[in-house]
Amino acid sequence: MTSPVIAVADGAFSARRHAIEREFGGRATIRWADLSSAAAARQSTAGADAVVVTLQRLSAEIIAAFGPSVRVIGRSGVGLDTIDLAAAASRGITVVNQPAYGAQEVASHALALLLLWSDGSIAADGDPPEWAASWLAARSERVREASEPKPPADPEAAARRAEQREARVAAGLIELDRWLCDQVRQGLAASHRSGYRHWDDIASRMVDAQAPGLAERLRALAAVPHSGSGWDGRLLEEYALLRLLVTAYSEPGQLPAALRDTVRSRIGFSVRQADVLASATPVRDHWHVLARRDIDQDRIRTRRAWLRGRRTGRFALVLSFAAAGQSLDDSLTVGTEYDADLAFYPGAVPLRALVVTTRDTVQAGAPAGTTAAGLLAGYAAALGADPWLDSWPALLDATPARSPLPCLFDAAGDALPLHPGAGDCWPLFALSAGRPLTVAGEWTPRGLWPLTAWDQGGRPVPL
Repeated sequence: MTSPVIAVADGAFSARRHAIEREFGGRATIRWADLSSAAAARQSTAGADAVVVTLQRLSAEIIAAFGPSVRVIGRSGVGLDTIDLAAAASRGITVVNQPAYGAQEVASHALALLLLWSDGSIAADGDPPEWAASWLAARSERVREASEPKPPADPEAAARRAEQREARVAAGLIELDRWLCDQVRQGLAASHRSGYRHWDDIASRMVDAQAPGLAERLRALAAVPHSGSGWDGRLLEEYALLRLLVTAYSEPGQLPAALRDTVRSRIGFSVRQADVLASATPVRDHWHVLARRDIDQDRIRTRRAWLRGRRTGRFALVLSFAAAGQSLDDSLTVGTEYDADLAFYPGAVPLRALVVTTRDTVQAGAPAGTTAAGLLAGYAAALGADPWLDSWPALLDATPARSPLPCLFDAAGDALPLHPGAGDCWPLFALSAGRPLTVAGEWTPRGLWPLTAWDQGGRPVPL
């Protein structure tokens, strides 16, 4: 078998030519190619299997002149904007890049620019250069096109797939209903001795039935029997909510449209961002980022950002996701107020939202909180509309206390317990020093999970 011939653009890796030739010796033939013109490219790539470039631009004319045996173009760098991808595709040539190329150099350059900007050496205003403006315009156009809902390539096939999924979900819910009845009939005492597999088996069945939302709730039940005193009541409550979800899905005609959307969402039917943007009326307000919480689950990291509108007083939850080891979206900073448009997902209690457009941003002071009674009244109303609500945004003016159990009490003397999973919350108690402050977090059936507190100067402190 003959070794492949790699045509490396002349001028690339000039300082390492001999080292590269030695490294590939016997495994590939390295040819230093002139790609400055179509004629030169035709001669340099004749008989080559691959072409490697760095900063050289490969126009349609240059690619058309490549030898007929060229099957791969390798870009030693991150971007592919210097290569005419359409011309390469028309020739059946695969184009690859090196995503991690120069990561340290790019980070160092960005840090140097930030230092220059903070020193006042770089103007904070002014128009970007032409090349940057054109790139930004092209990027905005790509984002706009991606956000526009596109009809399926084969509507009939899409309809068949949707119908098949509905049938699989319905069959899975029948099985789940039988399982729930068995749990109640047999009693809850054995649940304390059951291992994780007791709930994982039925959860796996829900995954097979394409009901991932139910699978997630079922797997979470494995921790309930080990959650301390009163676990049996909490487990029975979760079983009842699952049974209610099964019943609600089986009778969609009896539900209002908003509640029907909620039921489908809880089961695991997702709504595309493009559909939300197309159907929802954007809500413009000055949105104050109150708190953020990162959750690791399986191989996915989720960031929950809670916002509240200054004019509407409305709460919003913006979610972002990332695979393990990757960075989450960091565009929403706690303590910052954004003049933005949000589009809300459909549901009985529309909390989750997408950021459509963002305009000005300003640093905001401490927001005005409510009382414990006000928080519980809002939660009760939301729970009446969506019984499966796991958490509710909390914004309280209260004082932390450790006795008789960790809690927050307001000016009226009403107290709310802190969530057991929140730990000792020493930053909250240290920041308060016995004085009232504003606290933002998530209210859950097991207590308040504090996420942000504002000090006496109005500065937000993540907890």
